[in-house]
Parts: sequence; C-alpha cells; structure tokens
Amino acid sequence: MQSPIQPEALKTGRDSIILTMSLIKFFSTNGHPEHVDFRRALLVGQAPDKGLYMPEEIPKIPLSRLMEFSRMSYPEIAYEVIKPYLGDLVPDDALRGMLADAYNYDVPVQKVFDEKYVLRLDRGPTCSFKDFAARLMGRLMQYFLKQDGKSILILTATSGDTGSAVAHAFYGLDNIKVVVLFPENEVTERQRRQMTTLGKNVFPLAVVGKFDDCQALVKQAFVDRDLAGLNLSSANSINIGRLLPQAVYYFYAFSRASPSGKEAVFSVPSGNFGDLMGGLIALKMGLPVHRFIAATNENDEFPNFVRTGIYEPIRPSKNCISNAMNVGHPSNLARLFYLYGGCMDETGHVSRQPDMELLRRELYAVSVTDAETRQTIKEAYQKYGTLLEPHGAVGFAGLMKYLAECGEWSPCISLETADPAKFPDEIVRLVGVNPPLPAAMARLDEQEEHFENIPGKYDSLKDYLKRFT
Repeated sequence: MQSPIQPEALKTGRDSIILTMSLIKFFSTNGHPEHVDFRRALLVGQAPDKGLYMPEEIPKIPLSRLMEFSRMSYPEIAYEVIKPYLGDLVPDDALRGMLADAYNYDVPVQKVFDEKYVLRLDRGPTCSFKDFAARLMGRLMQYFLKQDGKSILILTATSGDTGSAVAHAFYGLDNIKVVVLFPENEVTERQRRQMTTLGKNVFPLAVVGKFDDCQALVKQAFVDRDLAGLNLSSANSINIGRLLPQAVYYFYAFSRASPSGKEAVFSVPSGNFGDLMGGLIALKMGLPVHRFIAATNENDEFPNFVRTGIYEPIRPSKNCISNAMNVGHPSNLARLFYLYGGCMDETGHVSRQPDMELLRRELYAVSVTDAETRQTIKEAYQKYGTLLEPHGAVGFAGLMKYLAECGEWSPCISLETADPAKFPDEIVRLVGVNPPLPAAMARLDEQEEHFENIPGKYDSLKDYLKRFT
C-alpha cells in the first residue's frame, strides 16, 4: 500500500526507528510558528491557533521488527510504538512501568469467520476503546506535572465514552481536575453514570445541545485569555496524547491476525476520526495495511466528501443509535487532510484540497444507517454467535459493504469499540439476549449521580470554569 503524500513539514523515517527521537517536535495544522516537544503538546492539548498538533517526523518500524511483535505482549508492543515520540522525556523503566499498569487487561482478537476478525477494545475499566488512550495519558500527565510541581484542569467533550474513560483515568489524582461536557440527551444512562457517580476531582456538565456544541465550547475555552490562569488541557482526540496510544492496537491486532505479514484491511467506526487517525499513524510507521474503511453512521459528511470532493459539515449532527459517533464535523479531519497534502481549519474550511486520488485509493468511506446497524447486530449474533454493540456494528457493516463492492480480502479486522452491556435495551430488543454486565459496571445503577446542567452557550461554561480560579 502506498504511503500518503507528506507535506514538507512532515517527514517519515525511512531506514530505522533509530532516530534522534528526543528532537521530534510537534507542529500545528493551522501553521502556528511554535514547534513543541511531546511533553508540551500533551499538556496544552490544542495549539494556540486552534490547530491540532502533528509530529514533524513519523518514525518507521522495520518490517523485520514488526514480524517479532507476534511474540510480544500488548505493553511490549506499546513501548515499541510510543517510545520514539517521547525520546528521553521519560526513562525506559518508568515508561515500561506505566504501560504495564495501563494495559493490565485482555485485548481479544476474535475470529468471526474465515480470516475476518473483531478487535475487542472493550475490556478496560470503562469497557470502551477510549481506555487505551486515557489511561496512558493520565499516567504521562501525572509524571510530567509532578516533575514541575504543577496542577492542570482537563476540559473535555464527550459523545459517549471519552468522558467516562477520561474521568476514570484521572480520578483521584491530586494535581488534576476534570471537567467533562456531554450532550444531555445523547448518551446512554450507563455511559452517563460512568461519569457522574465518581465525584472528587471529576466534574460532569450536561449541555443543552449536540456533541459538536460541546466540542465547540471546549475549543473556545482554550483560546480565551481570561481563562489562561486555569492551565487548561484536553483529553479529547484533539490531544496528540490520545492518538499515539491508539496507533498501538493496530500493530497488536495485525501481529495476531496476520502472522505471515500480509497486508490487512481495517474497518474503523468513525465519529470524531481519532481512531482512524491512530490507524493512519500506524500506517505511516510501517504497518502493512491494504486499505482502511472509514465507517460512519448517518452523519455522512466524510463519505460525501470522499465521493464528491466537497466538504460540508452536518449541523446539527444527526442522532443515531451509535451515539458516540454523532459528529457532524470531526476535529481530526484537520490531521487527515494534512497527511494527504490538504489543509482544513477548525471550522471545517478547506483552504487546500488533499490528494483525492490517493485518499480514495487508501480509504474506503461508507455510511451505515441505523436500520443497517440493527440488522448487522442481529446477523452477527445469529450467524456467528458474535455480539456487537451499535458502534462495532457500524464498523462490521462497513466491512461487509467493502467486501461486497471491492472483492474478497483477508485478513480483515473490524474494531469493536464498546461493551454491548452499555446498550442493553437495544441488544435485548434485537437479539433477545441481555448482554452480560462487566464487573466494572455492576454497581453503577446503585450509585448516586453528581452533575450540573448548563445551556449550550459559552458564557455559561466560562462562568462555571471561573469557579476553579
């Protein structure tokens, strides 16, 4: 598979992963002149000009080394992928300890049929793929903050699972407070309770509006000089610290599903496109990928763009049963455009088109309706005994559409991003089975909730945040 065209500012290590990694800097997709190291990019979250940080260099892992990953554990693979970006910012022993602590749960690569697999990213403490990034982010942030004797206020928006993963990853840390914005009517009860039953340093806010409204409020707060004293940072996928850990599980899944080293097809349920960007980073690092499938729900702004070359955000976003993907303008498209030689700002304005021919060759973009999502949940369970939730079903439906249109390919890996127990009503209605409740969610219904409601206006958020000054 041909690698995406690189802008002049973005370089890829060709020969070896052995580069002067302590010198890797991160730059803003909006062109801010300041280039920062990983530590700074992690702690500030968003660049000063509202752009998203990208690495100047993407180190390449030789294929010979990749073929050794099948004998490595998840934390060991994570070290190989993450270490080059950190350089000497974190000592090896400390980093290996963080990785072993963060990834102390199973990561099943489940065979569905033939060489078609589901990567189950739902075994972490909040039963969501967001655990993979949030747990490492929390440990790295705490490490850097303790070095400086500083504290930080995490401000993040969630469409479902990010909030709970971030809240749990940072829960109880003395030097970090977490404010989570979620759309009041577009998260499930269990998703909400995973955020609102913690307390201590976790402060959830139910916002009147959509996820895109929550995300816009967060971005505005970051550039508000009146709030400069809060030391704000983000744990959304706008933070590069979210994307790099998400690249790891592509390498891990490949090592288990393709021991021969044959290129794999990955199908990725896509909302804010952080998950897909993690895959594209893995590709640039040398992962053998035949094609990525960007599977969206009925918020089909990206499939429409791939088809027409015209980008039009969906405002307001559509409310679908795969609620964490109800995003009408994905933030990470700015990074995706940059990888393919284009330029998009935070509002969705395209000032330079990406290489559409290359993008279409490497990405298959498809929209999946709610009806197709429900049908996929039923068929996967009835035909293969595989229980999917709505987001994973969007990914699996996208894979089936791709194979029907583009022809048979193996191996194929579809990402399952949450535990079906987060969507019990939908699962019971579709397949007649009440999904087993993971231990991490067993007592949620008994615990008291603590959260506040605010209108979807920036002044309301600003007034709330001033309490922390």
